[in-house]
Amino acid sequence: MAAEEAADTQLMLGVGLIEKDTNGEVLWVWCYPSTTATLRNLLLRKCCLTDENQLLHPFVFGQYRRTWFYITTVEVPDSSVLKKVTHFSIVLTAKDFNPEKYAAFTRILCRMYLKYGSPVKMMESYIAVLTKGICQSEENGSFLSKDFDARKAYLAGSIKDIVSQFGMETVILHTALMLKKRIVVYHPKIEAVQEFTRTLPALVWHRQDWTILHSYVHLNAEELEALQVCTGYIAGFVDSEVSNRTELYDVFVNLADSEITIAPLAKEAMTMGKLHKEMGQLIVQSAEDPEKSDSQVIQDISIKTKEIFTNLAPFSEVSGDGEKLVLNFEALKQRRFPPATENFLYHLAAAEQMLKI
Repeated sequence: MAAEEAADTQLMLGVGLIEKDTNGEVLWVWCYPSTTATLRNLLLRKCCLTDENQLLHPFVFGQYRRTWFYITTVEVPDSSVLKKVTHFSIVLTAKDFNPEKYAAFTRILCRMYLKYGSPVKMMESYIAVLTKGICQSEENGSFLSKDFDARKAYLAGSIKDIVSQFGMETVILHTALMLKKRIVVYHPKIEAVQEFTRTLPALVWHRQDWTILHSYVHLNAEELEALQVCTGYIAGFVDSEVSNRTELYDVFVNLADSEITIAPLAKEAMTMGKLHKEMGQLIVQSAEDPEKSDSQVIQDISIKTKEIFTNLAPFSEVSGDGEKLVLNFEALKQRRFPPATENFLYHLAAAEQMLKI
């Protein structure tokens, strides 16, 4: 048990504090243990205190080069000991995706800073969670790391909401994820972007891979460079200019207008056929069933997805070095599937790195 707790607690990387003072200046004032200039600049950009539109976003999260960041921002009430500060943000960086866990912990740290006006108490709580997985305080609330299971975080979004917005077009998103394509999602509100993007990896539940999620990206050179080294991804933006950056996506989702667009270069790989129609119908039918929960819908999609991999099995053979399965393309062609199905299975094999080199 102790080993499990240690494994869980070693997921946190650091804690930081950003303040906005009564002159309107935003400053990075403290962090523990340390951070890089690149990450500090990124977190200042993500923290809503630097936004010109003055909108307060209580909680945002995202990923940059495999480091997850979680930022909670609060307004300072007049009763607080912080007299020269109007707002502040607590930033946590970690190795894992778990918004609910880190939102709960950053809220406790915020209450501590409002009460004591010093980072010392925050650091003590951070170290307690880092070493023991728990911090307890009567007035500020308690936090227990193991209350927040990663699987719960994966299932926190609503697939049903996505299907009610996009209907049969949800299969475009499923296909793009199966083929490890690049999906860009735009909406002017960060909360809408985050809620939608965090749910998408559940469409390919068999992978349980949330490292593809970049839920809050700016059109910034360093961030885009980090994004473009990824094979496939889901990237969320609040800047409408991203729609013109066609080099960034294979599929573009305009969440505000409920529109999904396939980029010209991705159309060939994303050609839809009977297989996709069946998948789309299953997704819609399952999601529209009032008796089914979101996790049951995910399960239905996952079972159907595994059937697609079963289709590939007869055309897979062990490679020459005996290390992995590769696609026998001739055997696939001889089966005479409809062209769209054959095309999809070929691109799926490519995504799964099953092509002979």
